[in-house]
Amino acid sequence: MGTRWAVVDVGSHSVRLEVADGDGAAPLPVHTAKWRLRLAHWVDKEGTLPREAVDMLADAVTEAQAEARRQGATELYAVATAVVRHAPNREQILETVRARSGVPLCVLDGRREAELTFLAARRWMGWRAGPLAMLDIGGGSLEVAFGRTGIPDFATSAPLGAARMTRDHFGGQDPPPAHALKSVRRETRHQLRDVGARIRWESPVTTAATSRTFQQLARLCGAAPGRKGPFVQRVLSREDLDAAVKRLSRRTAAQRAKLPGISAPRAAQSLAGAVVAHTAMDLLDLKAVTICPWALREGLLLHRLESGESSGWISL
Repeated sequence: MGTRWAVVDVGSHSVRLEVADGDGAAPLPVHTAKWRLRLAHWVDKEGTLPREAVDMLADAVTEAQAEARRQGATELYAVATAVVRHAPNREQILETVRARSGVPLCVLDGRREAELTFLAARRWMGWRAGPLAMLDIGGGSLEVAFGRTGIPDFATSAPLGAARMTRDHFGGQDPPPAHALKSVRRETRHQLRDVGARIRWESPVTTAATSRTFQQLARLCGAAPGRKGPFVQRVLSREDLDAAVKRLSRRTAAQRAKLPGISAPRAAQSLAGAVVAHTAMDLLDLKAVTICPWALREGLLLHRLESGESSGWISL
């Protein structure tokens, strides 16, 4: 067994571990694991994570580190995204996780998260994709990037994550009323007004969409299921997504969970994610997006492999 690296990704919905061989031209995933914490559902109106949730997070990172060792990883990078990045008690979260697990969580700013996700999308899509735009909808934020090479010319992040928009605009109403959906659309347009103008001007040849939100929406709209593997092309059109928004909006979260592609844990936020996705595609003048299975974790692994930079990585 050669070099193995591990990435722990602390997101709004779950903590994910990916272990990959780092001896080839691209990191080859050999093992994944997930701890479903649903941190976004624990935060208060200010975004603070309560002590119980922080303890759960520390335990999950500890378990992820132990699992990475069992899988033969020699280096590990632990990254926290929007749910920790925007928490008023962020420093307390980081201190608790490090004290309990010995693992320092690296908090990326939104632009850096977009840059690394774009790197992963570019490598997956290849150079024949031409000028490339990238969209990624997480639980707490939406990342957008554009570039002609492996380094984006433009990258940004907006507080438009599916869980965040569900919490801020739906207020527990299930299904939410029409005016709540309009509120999500209005906020998305406000946040992406300048981004939309830039992407429309750039006129990307291809747009890659990453994240579970886009993957599940594509499946709902008829894309191949996950069991067909990552190399099957999956495309999500704006027209099909518009129909999906209407379909989701007529159902409760429990009813959405019975639809193709919509998992029970993400059913509550699937509608807000769909509205954000459709509004963004409309504003950016994108008729369709190609689903890309690589995202932030793969971007971190690729950056480690291609640049040799080890800042933030710890030895196991």
